Amino acid sequence: MRLLILGGSQFLGRAIAAHACAAGHDVTCASRGLAGPIAAGARFVRIDRDVADGLAPLTGEDFDAVVDVSRHPGQVRRAVAALKRPAVHWTFVSTVSVYADNRTPGQRADTAPLREPAAHDVEQSTEATYGAAKVACEKAVGDDAFICRAGLIAGPEDPTGRFAYWPARLARGGEVLAPGTPDDAVQFVDVRDLAQWIVHAAAVRQTGTYDGIGPILTRGELLAACASAVGSSSIFTWVDRTFLEAHDVKRWAGPRSLPLWLPLPDFAGFMTRDTSPARDAGLTSRPLAVTARDTLDWLRTSHGPVVGLSADEEQAVLAAWHAARAT
Repeated sequence: MRLLILGGSQFLGRAIAAHACAAGHDVTCASRGLAGPIAAGARFVRIDRDVADGLAPLTGEDFDAVVDVSRHPGQVRRAVAALKRPAVHWTFVSTVSVYADNRTPGQRADTAPLREPAAHDVEQSTEATYGAAKVACEKAVGDDAFICRAGLIAGPEDPTGRFAYWPARLARGGEVLAPGTPDDAVQFVDVRDLAQWIVHAAAVRQTGTYDGIGPILTRGELLAACASAVGSSSIFTWVDRTFLEAHDVKRWAGPRSLPLWLPLPDFAGFMTRDTSPARDAGLTSRPLAVTARDTLDWLRTSHGPVVGLSADEEQAVLAAWHAARAT
């Protein structure tokens, strides 16, 4: 298969290229080349998707399949106009942030309501318009493609540092600040499993819209499995939403956050999606322990990012929690 990846120099794009090369496919990665090196064995073509003729270096090339990971509607519309043909299989990597309802558990990709798409004159997405921009991208791609709505992506080379916070924190051991309750749901997907599925879908010319996420776990299972995988002895102190918000602990990602935590019931459906259609279509998930160990190994060897509460911030919140319980 002659595979073109629009991107391919960072995280998921590079993982897709690496898996496709390992499987013996002819892989071209087209990007500005600023995010990092492409996978060994792939060919690099420099393009600039933000200008009208930015895809010109690909003119005259023939591909069997294209994978696009962009978040910007203008980039996607130009790629579709320049490269999408009936004989070319098209994959667009979207996001579960396209959904309008984050409260209802157990939703499926084929029936869940979507956000309104970003206006047609919107070229670039922002953090505030990310979900709406991805809806607009999906509409530009059309119904004859493979649309993979990814959830939180974890594993080695993750530039966000979200999942990485937990293996890194648990490796230190001791008392661990845990958000919510042990029964709260968590969902994520290892980048390598997602990449393998995307390459498989292109090879078999799979079409349709799917949620590309792993199985639902409880937060207690997640933390216990991570602790065991990294050889840690930890004590979990579970702290409720009201206290965390009162002490300025942020949700989901970023500085002063507890990554993968979202307040309930507002986000009760965000990490409880029914992904059985994706599993029926070939998505598999490696054991959580493997993802945790490999992520920690990568952090230690490559000094990758870890984003969340600092050790001092965590200790301050724990101290305040215990002081409040003692009164």
